Amino acid sequence: MGTPDFAVESLKALVENNFNVVAVVTMPDKPIGRGYKVQSSPVKIYAESRNIPVLQPQNLKDESFLEDLKSYNADLQIVVAFRMLPQIVWAMPRLGTFNLHASLLPQYRGAAPINWAIINGEKETGVTTFFLQHEIDTGNIILQEKILISDTENAGDIHDKLMYLGASLVVKTVEMILDEKVIAQPQPEGLNLKSAPKIFKETCHIDWNKNALDIYNFIRGLSPFPGAWFEWILPDKTTSTVKVFDSKVEICKHNYPIGKIIADDKQFKIAVNDGFLTILSLQIPGKKRMNIEDFLRGFKNINDCFLNI
Repeated sequence: MGTPDFAVESLKALVENNFNVVAVVTMPDKPIGRGYKVQSSPVKIYAESRNIPVLQPQNLKDESFLEDLKSYNADLQIVVAFRMLPQIVWAMPRLGTFNLHASLLPQYRGAAPINWAIINGEKETGVTTFFLQHEIDTGNIILQEKILISDTENAGDIHDKLMYLGASLVVKTVEMILDEKVIAQPQPEGLNLKSAPKIFKETCHIDWNKNALDIYNFIRGLSPFPGAWFEWILPDKTTSTVKVFDSKVEICKHNYPIGKIIADDKQFKIAVNDGFLTILSLQIPGKKRMNIEDFLRGFKNINDCFLNI
């Protein structure tokens, strides 16, 4: 059960390790993009390429879906980047249902664990497999594996690392379950837990009153998607948004007000309370993402703009 590219790698690993994947459950096809062209999920596209039956329920409690799912008589269900399941679904297989989560549970329960770990400046993260139970991301842990997060990696970098690490962990978990070697452990309680709630557009708005390092982590935690953004006032007094994908930090004392733009034909930096945040890659409305040199060649009056903070 899964939808995005992150889930495809686990499905692919199961298929290539000769496990009998009897069916795939994924989101219904939906229109996307400017042309609203109907598109299948990455998981569906891969499953169909391997002639695996695909179920696409609108409602996970729908009687016809439940009958179809039960007809496959699956021994085990595996969930990777999918919706919250009702008990009637996760309790169906004789060996249960386990989930792959892109964090070291119990930390970063929720929809966006990779983003929030980087936003919060974590130095390590990982993947966890656990058996599903009623409360989301709280089930007994089967296996975990860690990776380090360097201070230059963004959410896209860590996503890809955890996608492959997670696929390997899914295979190990299935093997342990089939060999009856699993001793699942309850998640630790009483810790200072950090959550990973779903990210919306307003979540991605840059707060220039924060420290330079916090802003830097915020930008890389949202890069390349959905992208941190700020609003500025152009010389013609209109307001526009700028998405920022890459930056660097300069910690120093200065006398500029917070949000002051300092730019020339080679660099674009913004004053914050403990230094400067230099923009290296950005996107303005109607344009593709570009590096700062290309942007500055076509935008000559940047010092006449003001941040809307």
